[in-house]
Amino acid sequence: MTSKTYDYEVAVRAEATLGEGPTWDPATGRLLWLDILGARLHSYDPATGRSSVRVTDQHVGAAKPRAGGGLVLNLRDGVALLDPDDTFHWLHHEPVPGRRANDAAIAPDGSLWAGTMRYDEAPGGGTLSRFTADGTAETVLDDVAVSNGTGWSPDGRLMYYIDSPTRRVDVFDHEAGRVSNRRPLAEIEDGAGFPDGLTVDADGCVWVALWDGGAVRRYTPSGALDRVVTLPTPRVTACAFGGPDLTDLYITTARVGLETPHPVAGSLLVVPGAGKGLPQLPYAG
Repeated sequence: MTSKTYDYEVAVRAEATLGEGPTWDPATGRLLWLDILGARLHSYDPATGRSSVRVTDQHVGAAKPRAGGGLVLNLRDGVALLDPDDTFHWLHHEPVPGRRANDAAIAPDGSLWAGTMRYDEAPGGGTLSRFTADGTAETVLDDVAVSNGTGWSPDGRLMYYIDSPTRRVDVFDHEAGRVSNRRPLAEIEDGAGFPDGLTVDADGCVWVALWDGGAVRRYTPSGALDRVVTLPTPRVTACAFGGPDLTDLYITTARVGLETPHPVAGSLLVVPGAGKGLPQLPYAG
């Protein structure tokens, strides 16, 4: 394992209850991220240092750019589209009492893979579903507790996935929007926290945020742990590469449940020059 020390910076000082979902938008040169329980969508421009906040009507689990502009949103009651002129409409409206949206990702074919979970995190209460460009919905996994990080290998042949209470990062074979042959890539040992969000870099390595672990880890395609970014706040939620060259690792954090939060808890952090990310594809719809 590489013993290199990574120095973090505070990109946006905030007090997000549950910061999540960092996503680089190459079309605007901005980093999108969320406060799920605060129902807020943040946008950060590293070139100017300016940031903005938009309040959403519901708890929002993910926000991803669309090919034609605007955003696709994973909301409490379903998946919605936000047009460039701010027109809002549901793509898939499916309210389930006690359930909310969580993490989501864009697959190599431009489809959205969106996760859900129950507020009480009950086993089997969540799902992972695939939404194609025409809005067709298909349930991929229906026995999930806390659907979290999802990502694909550089060649698109593997999909990585986290259901946090399992304490595993799993890998599937992926072809034409179908997954099979689920097996563990890595297991998080007791005392190291729970795996949350993930991102895949240009080397095919998987970076995993550790909730209650105060760190982001990088695992090789064979499952070996080879890098660790240590952070001062325990509730590290997700990570993504951004910046013009996709070399800066942005990391979201949370304050929820912490009696004495660290000053950076709930902020958007960044580790400049941490690696090299993959280009972020927009939702095709």
